[in-house]
Amino acid sequence: MRIDVVTIFPAYLDVLDVSLTGRARDSGLLDVRVHDLRAFTHDRHRTVDDTPYGGGAGMVMKPEPWGEALDSLVADSPAPAHRPTLVVPTPSGTPFTQAVARELAETAHLVVACGRYEGIDQRVVEEAAAAYDVRELSLGDFVLNGGEAAAAAFIEAVVRLLPGFVGNPDSLVEESHEEGLLEYPVYTKPAAWRGRQVPGVLLSGDHGAIATWRHAESVRRTVARRPDLAHRAARVGLGGLDLEVRLAARADAGELFTLTRACWLQELWANPGVHVPALEESFEEAVRGLDDWTTFVAVAGGRIVGSARGRVAGDGVGGGAGEGDGDDGTTWDVGRVMVAPDLQGRGLGRHLLRVVEDAAPAEVTTYVLWTGAKSVDNLRMYKKAGYRLRGPAPGSPGAVVLTKPAPRRSG
Repeated sequence: MRIDVVTIFPAYLDVLDVSLTGRARDSGLLDVRVHDLRAFTHDRHRTVDDTPYGGGAGMVMKPEPWGEALDSLVADSPAPAHRPTLVVPTPSGTPFTQAVARELAETAHLVVACGRYEGIDQRVVEEAAAAYDVRELSLGDFVLNGGEAAAAAFIEAVVRLLPGFVGNPDSLVEESHEEGLLEYPVYTKPAAWRGRQVPGVLLSGDHGAIATWRHAESVRRTVARRPDLAHRAARVGLGGLDLEVRLAARADAGELFTLTRACWLQELWANPGVHVPALEESFEEAVRGLDDWTTFVAVAGGRIVGSARGRVAGDGVGGGAGEGDGDDGTTWDVGRVMVAPDLQGRGLGRHLLRVVEDAAPAEVTTYVLWTGAKSVDNLRMYKKAGYRLRGPAPGSPGAVVLTKPAPRRSG
């Protein structure tokens, strides 16, 4: 891969000579060339900026040197049959993500234009589109003095994806953002340090249990630290369905209200005499429930076809399956595991149950839920998921409470 960087501070990119990136350059896997923009100026002062049209503070980088620099790099492209990609770091660009890094890793020739001051004259970007695939990218919602720091970050994120760059390719899979989730916490020797223990599951040798724990930790971290990622649809194929599983939004309240009533009417028909509090719930109460609970929905064919929700029991937000339990924050109240009547029996309920369990905080040691005492299908699903009958549900005739130990998690 060939990468050209254009900047007025070439020494800033010396960082690309160290670590694995420097090793890749030495081995010939990566060809990085840094160019001084001032080499493309023709006045005595090597001027690269001027005052902005329309007034305002700061200076704008002139189009002439940038035009010459980009023209020369196109002419010298190592893959003339393919358009090079021009990356322009800018806080007004689209977000740079792991998915974008993978796209850029597929290009043979990458050019990075490091702006300074108030940025590069926009005509340069527009003109470059004739010869380049242009990507204006932002490293985050903040402003840097120039594009060099962002360029270094972009380059490292991209080149580590090149075949042969990383010694163990599996390390590229099990890391943050590869599956839309943040990476799980990691540990090494010793097993005990300053009174803190490595989670027991990691010492068990049970690779299945370890994989389950790591996925649960990834989901928990993502929900807690990056709800914006958790809101992005996670697509799964299940029972012949192409599903989107995501956190519920207030705009979903109407569909959720309808789905809940349909499922509970079905429950009442199959289990006469069971107390169905959801049928007494108003739409306004259902909307408030979205604020009180962590609610997930499954969407297929443009409609919500399933839901599940959870919250820490005894947290003062009202009654639930675990009312009276877990006042110390160790019980996760699971509720409203709902699947549209026409799609039941495809495993969607079990999948949603796993999703809402995985969203429990690290302090949770017990899951608790309730269902109809005669709901044979529900009881079978919950039993297979590891739940055990505790007894009748207080205040809910015809319903029972089930509990399940939560896996030990790190803090």
